[in-house]
Amino acid sequence: MELSKLTVHEFANLLGSDAPAPGGGSAAALAGSLGAALSAMVSALTLGRKKYGDFQALAQAGFDKASALKEAFLTAMEKDTEVFNSFSAAMGMPKESPEEKAARSAAMQQALVLCIESPMHMMELSYDAIKLTDELMGKTNANALSDLGVSALMLSAAVQGAWLNVLINLGSLKDEAAAAAFRAKGEKLLHDTLQLSQSVYERVVQAL
Repeated sequence: MELSKLTVHEFANLLGSDAPAPGGGSAAALAGSLGAALSAMVSALTLGRKKYGDFQALAQAGFDKASALKEAFLTAMEKDTEVFNSFSAAMGMPKESPEEKAARSAAMQQALVLCIESPMHMMELSYDAIKLTDELMGKTNANALSDLGVSALMLSAAVQGAWLNVLINLGSLKDEAAAAAFRAKGEKLLHDTLQLSQSVYERVVQAL
C-alpha cells in the first residue's frame, strides 16, 4: 500500500485504526511534506509578479527545492512504515533455541538501526525545508506570508515528531557508540530546526 496515494480521508481513517502502521512517524513525514508544499505554493505565487521582479530567480529556485522536499517527505512517509514492518518481522522470528534467539536478536538490532535512520532522515529534511522557508521571508508574495508561518509550524511538528520516533527506538539499541552518535546528531537537528521555525513564525506574526 502506498500511503501517499490514499485520499486524505483514507489516510486519516487508517491512521486512526488499530493498525500499528502508519503511525506517528508517517504523520510527522506528512506534516513535513505539507510544510514544504506551502513554501512551494508561496514561491509559485511570487513567480511572474512584477512587484517581485528582483526575486524571480529565488522564487523559481525556492519552488524547485520545496517541490523536491515535498516529494522526499512523502517517500520518507512510505519508508517509515516499511522499516516498522521490517522490525515487526524480526520480532516474529522463532526464539526456541539459543541459535534462533541470537539470530532474532541480531535481526532486531539491524531493523532498529533502520527505524532510527528513517526518522533521522526526516529531521534532516525538516532542517533543509525550514532553511528554505526562512530564505523566502520578505522576498515572496506578501499576501501569502501567513502560509510561510504555517510552513514553519508544520516543519516544527515534523522535526519533533521524527525525534520522538528516534528516541523510542534509541533506547533499545545495544551499540552504545552508535546510539550516542545518533543522539548527538538528532539533538543538533532538533535544536537548529526549532530555533529557525520559531524565528520564522514570530516574524510572520509581527508582520501581520
